Amino acid sequence: MVEDAYVLGHSKQELRRLILQAENLRPITTRLLRDAGLEPGMRVVDLGCGVGDVALLAAEIVGPTGTVIAIDRNTTAIITARARASAAGHANIEFIEGNVGEFVASGTCDLAIGRYVLVHQSDPVALIRAAATHVRPGGTVAFHEVFLVGTWWSYPLIGLWQQTSELINRAFGSVVTHPDAGTRMIEHFQNAGLPQPTLFSETPVGGGPDSPLYRWAAETLRTLLPRAEEVGLVRAGEIDIDSLEDRLRQGVTAVHGQIGFAHQHCGWAKI
Repeated sequence: MVEDAYVLGHSKQELRRLILQAENLRPITTRLLRDAGLEPGMRVVDLGCGVGDVALLAAEIVGPTGTVIAIDRNTTAIITARARASAAGHANIEFIEGNVGEFVASGTCDLAIGRYVLVHQSDPVALIRAAATHVRPGGTVAFHEVFLVGTWWSYPLIGLWQQTSELINRAFGSVVTHPDAGTRMIEHFQNAGLPQPTLFSETPVGGGPDSPLYRWAAETLRTLLPRAEEVGLVRAGEIDIDSLEDRLRQGVTAVHGQIGFAHQHCGWAKI
């Protein structure tokens, strides 16, 4: 199975952005882990762990009597994740460098989870099948995915927020093969031979001067901007990326607006 190129790369700036992103996603992923039945003492595999945020969250839930195996193909991300786990005092996480679709699994885990990984696969169904090989009979396969289609919402309409979201999604769409993977989980699980997943969707929302969504959007576009320029979505130097966070904040607060970020889709199934 071939993984698509990760359009955001693995620079130090991007790794910091991933940590920022994880802070915003933590409540949603926590709900997914809890709803999927994760409990103390269980064994979990995190597929495409990045800098380790889902693995750290799972380690908190399973506790010292549980185990987390975290897999990612990028060396820099794995090194960062190991350091963060050590600093947090989690000795129950094993980090492995490797392709999540090619990792040979023994079917001993209670839960296999991936966050923001199906959208980056050439074949999401193949990854779901691979995830299932990690799980014992009666265990669970779960995914948390982002919807990378269209634009995010704002009320009243805030042009800069809409433009930013459209540019982010178009830049992703220029390289990501399955930007709609989260909205097709039933289809993908079915084609992988798994039961129909239980689903829920949440949307991060905000407004006012202190919302973290401005920074999240601005830093995502900062990392994507070279790609957007490369494929002709914007001209080089057209966007003042250093001021974007403040401009988004000013645009939303000036009209007492409310904004929604990208839709988050979560699903899980027992096998």
